[in-house]
Amino acid sequence: MDATQLSQDLPESATWLNAPPATLMHFQGRPLVVAFVNAASRWCSQRLQELQQWQARHPGRLQVVVVQVPRFDFERDGQRSLALLAQDGIQAPVLLDTGWEAWRRFAVDSWPTLVMIDSSSREVERLVGLGQPLEPALSSLCQGVKPAPSALDNLQLLAVSTAGHELRHPRGLQVTQDRLYIADTGKHRVLECNHHGRILRQFGMGTADWADGSSDVAAFNRPHGLVLGHGHLYVADTGNHAIRRINVLSGQVDTLIGTGKAGTPREGVLAQAADSQLQQPSALALLDNQLLLAMTGDNQVWSYDLGSRKLACRAGSGALELRDGSGPMAAFAQPVALTTMDGTLYVCDALSSAVRSLQLRGGLVQTVVGQGLWQHGLVDGNRAQALLQFPQSVAADADAHLLWVADAGNGKLRRIKLPGAQVTSVALDRPLYGASAIAVQAGVVWIADSEGCAVLRYDPATGELADIPIGQ
Repeated sequence: MDATQLSQDLPESATWLNAPPATLMHFQGRPLVVAFVNAASRWCSQRLQELQQWQARHPGRLQVVVVQVPRFDFERDGQRSLALLAQDGIQAPVLLDTGWEAWRRFAVDSWPTLVMIDSSSREVERLVGLGQPLEPALSSLCQGVKPAPSALDNLQLLAVSTAGHELRHPRGLQVTQDRLYIADTGKHRVLECNHHGRILRQFGMGTADWADGSSDVAAFNRPHGLVLGHGHLYVADTGNHAIRRINVLSGQVDTLIGTGKAGTPREGVLAQAADSQLQQPSALALLDNQLLLAMTGDNQVWSYDLGSRKLACRAGSGALELRDGSGPMAAFAQPVALTTMDGTLYVCDALSSAVRSLQLRGGLVQTVVGQGLWQHGLVDGNRAQALLQFPQSVAADADAHLLWVADAGNGKLRRIKLPGAQVTSVALDRPLYGASAIAVQAGVVWIADSEGCAVLRYDPATGELADIPIGQ
């Protein structure tokens, strides 16, 4: 698009969450990207991380302002929005557009939208969604610009202090009879602990990178979901858009699927890992020889046969919707967690505030709990009444025939009793706003608290919620 002089500005009524109030004139003299995002969206998170990576390669050339436009009720709390962005490693000045006024002023119609503004305060281009390449647009915007310092360059966006914590925003758990495995997402590593929190082994160097090898030289990038089986710990290496595999006996790490870059998955038999790209795999489940993948970036569920090496899409059209049906006729809205029980895969569908079921034999997807793509809240009751808000994890307790749900938007631990899908909230002594992963072992519920940088243990028999002192 041709450069046009801006006639609008950031609204004075909006709230700056981590920087002094400013207008676009404050940023004149150096190129600026105004990023309209929703902190709950993984697409937005990926775009913001790409922006940060470009800034790191070209320091002093580009300014970024994040306009957080809330989708959920809890995001209207500025600290909750900051916490979401911090957990994804986003560091930039943030404006909370509670009433969507900035959204309307700039005539934005979807997120993420990047408004490119040159050093003379002229809008030169817009990138909408993830389909348009970022690198050439930013290179053109910053062509001829000499690096210069800015007061915002050293701004640290940390809504929740990680000081004094061994963990940094953990988002994956797997528990056995005597072991606790943690995806320590913010430190780019996987930990093996005992149930008392003592660290026995670390897998990964602890820096965001892409490398196979022994536990001390391998590297992950924001690992999320974990699942254990067949002598291996499988890792959804979300930041690398890959599935990694840790040999539990030797500690050796290799790549099962992926190239290290986001892309469209390819169905078929994979002769080698790089034969298919992936798009933000966030969660895993294992049923017999089938490794199930929540492909968050594509709103689909895939499977990988560990014997034949066949990769296949099991359900989801790719559209961001809440729609039941078989295989590609169904639609998900940011699937972020998986669990299996009695041959059925259960899917935590974050943006539809729903829990879905997938019959693996027939491919039928049904909604267990969830009322609509934009309907959320805190309501207990049967499947026709119950409401969740931005759930982040689901775990099955087959003995009790129920599902545990980390209802992060409401800060609650919820139970779904099957069959019938009766939903109840668990009374706890603290809110669980950062609950990002749960696992069940012998009836006990283990919870990864990403916001609190902690792991918790809840015993339904006693009602006790206890902190596990990781690394102490």
